[in-house]
Amino acid sequence: MSPLFIKNMTFKEKVNTLLVEALEEKPTLFLIDLTINDAFKVMVTLDDDNGVILQDCIDISRAIENNLDREEQDYSLEVASVGVGSPLKMVRQYKKNIGRTLIVTTNAEKIEAELVDANEDFIILSWEAREPKKVGKGKETVQKEQQIPYTEIKEAVVTVTF
Repeated sequence: MSPLFIKNMTFKEKVNTLLVEALEEKPTLFLIDLTINDAFKVMVTLDDDNGVILQDCIDISRAIENNLDREEQDYSLEVASVGVGSPLKMVRQYKKNIGRTLIVTTNAEKIEAELVDANEDFIILSWEAREPKKVGKGKETVQKEQQIPYTEIKEAVVTVTF
């Protein structure tokens, strides 16, 4: 990108352009959030199909910092990976977590189950439940599966087990 073109952009436009260019160099890395507050604190949150490593954050930080002039605009920059326990925000995050256990909150219920599939419109969760036997007394374990459209998901978080 030409220096003259960058010079005529707002600070936020410059940061966004530099970030997009840097992410094009790393196709498995993707943006979760970019915020720039009134004090010009830039916060970039990233995720990766294979997990973010420290070097990814360093590379993105350098790509932005090396192309901005602190004489022109004083700013602070923070580049981080999405945190453990952070809610999933993008379809790509759901797809990368297939096979893991999620806690999904909808308007109607809260389900802890394995994410078995994710597409552009919905996710499919699977879990075992104890239900009354159809014949006789007592309970039996049954396999349940539920399709949930993204529009119904209030929050979904990957559970962490140690």
